[in-house]
Amino acid sequence: LLAKQGYLGLTIGAEYGGAGLDFLTGGLIAEQLHYANSSIGISHSAHDNLCANNIYLNGTEDQKQRFLPGLCAGTLIGALGMSEPGAGSDAIGGMATRAVASADGSTFTLNGTKLWITNGPVADVVLVYAKTTPKRGNQGVSAFLVERGLPGFSVGKKQDKMGFRGSPQSELIFEDVVVDASNLLGEQDRGVGLMMSGLDLERAWVAVGCTGVAERALDLALAWSKERKQFGEPIANFQLIQDKLARMYTSLSAAQLLVYKALAMCDAVESGGAGRGEIHLVSTAAYMAATEA
Repeated sequence: LLAKQGYLGLTIGAEYGGAGLDFLTGGLIAEQLHYANSSIGISHSAHDNLCANNIYLNGTEDQKQRFLPGLCAGTLIGALGMSEPGAGSDAIGGMATRAVASADGSTFTLNGTKLWITNGPVADVVLVYAKTTPKRGNQGVSAFLVERGLPGFSVGKKQDKMGFRGSPQSELIFEDVVVDASNLLGEQDRGVGLMMSGLDLERAWVAVGCTGVAERALDLALAWSKERKQFGEPIANFQLIQDKLARMYTSLSAAQLLVYKALAMCDAVESGGAGRGEIHLVSTAAYMAATEA
């Protein structure tokens, strides 16, 4: 349904079936998806931003041709495999998933487990990070495009969550999964650089989801304050309630402005008009403001 309405491949070029939008415009659409239904918004972001956009920015022409048309058309569902049972905030340092290259370098064998993977139960292609040269620490990580159906690749326990239950998450298990070298995204052992290059955009994209939820909460609170009556009149007439609503609106507006600025700066970075250090600062501030809102 999202594909039919043109909401997949928002920032992917039209030559691959995408909408070809800039990050700010795509973010505004994502914000409204979260406003309507945050479960859909979360799954959309994992598919469109974390998976498809990474392929678009970092993939080879062959990888783009193989995966992007399907991801934009909705015939393929994408996901990102980063978090693990022992690697959440310390996603790189605590990573246990390994990828061992064959003697001739034509394939890699993956072993490990990923956890809390949005779209995991239904994903057709997963962008998986694994350590290819463990002795190099954070500088020995690579990214792979792992396709559903490969021998040894299975979906483990589906997470039973308190909220966002419409967005499926699960464990992903890799047991001697042989991945062709053509599915290596970017260069071997350069996965951290690939991840960090997109982190600011991803942080801003998550933040815009938070502002979508916050805007819906404000609208619901405002509507309820006009319906709920005490002492013979709507509570919206009481100064204390007005103060709370005004503070909610102020926090939301400030967060939205920061998030929109961060998304616009991501566009400027891609065109060479802004520095990585500056966008990192703004996207972090936007994320903090949005989560507080």
